Amino acid sequence: MHVLSIVGHSTTGKTTLTERLTERLSERGRVGTVKHIDGGSGFDTDGKDTQRHREAGAVQTYGISESEWFATGDTSELDLHDALDRLGERCDYGLVEGDADLALPTVVLGDRDVERGEVLARAPDADSVDLEDVIEALHDRDPHETLSSLVAELKRSPDEVYSGAIATFTGRVRAKEDPEDERTEFLEFEKYDEVAAQKMAEIRDELEARDGVYEVRLHHKTGVVEAGEDIVFVVVLAGHRTEAFRTVEDGINRLKEIVPLFKKEVTVGEEFWAHEE
Repeated sequence: MHVLSIVGHSTTGKTTLTERLTERLSERGRVGTVKHIDGGSGFDTDGKDTQRHREAGAVQTYGISESEWFATGDTSELDLHDALDRLGERCDYGLVEGDADLALPTVVLGDRDVERGEVLARAPDADSVDLEDVIEALHDRDPHETLSSLVAELKRSPDEVYSGAIATFTGRVRAKEDPEDERTEFLEFEKYDEVAAQKMAEIRDELEARDGVYEVRLHHKTGVVEAGEDIVFVVVLAGHRTEAFRTVEDGINRLKEIVPLFKKEVTVGEEFWAHEE
């Protein structure tokens, strides 16, 4: 799922831009939205604050208060990670209207500062944004994938009827190796985009050629990934658990061996690139 954040002051037309992008992106796939709403949890149980999003074509919407994220029309609480996880299971695009605490590709309206995320476009207001330029730039960035979105994708496979197993691997940012270590604050990953994509495709082709393996997905995040967050996923759709488990292990091993990824580790007291240590 491609995710875009839209930030700006209330007078710059954030909702208008979200509507226009929702309408345009709905021509290409399913769109879900998340909106920042002033007020406390428990309001908007009928989804009135996100009604314009749905009228523009959003298939699923969530609301946010100052202190917490929650599902619009639902009293259950969730955070932004959860909201994007849920959208990723059924949507091709996710639009986050308002401040986001994740590093997402972003459109900035007005003179707002953005601490996290890559700014794809700046404009004084919604009417000044070139929608096609923003959509093209968004497609050039890596999609926002989660374990649940990748599993949901494999469950939609035509070969799902032959599968008796889905095996997964999730790599996370470890805060410490042992109790005496300095705490790792975050890791930062860079990659050679074209070469990395080619190598990932090679691994996927190799694994999917195995008997009993139907589909494989591999995804590695780039940029800043904080301690406790997920880094990499390998998901395998297979006929039986034996080939599923073996393929997951081989998949992560091959990814670490041949995909050109560079890692910088930032601890409480220092920072260094892993290949320099």
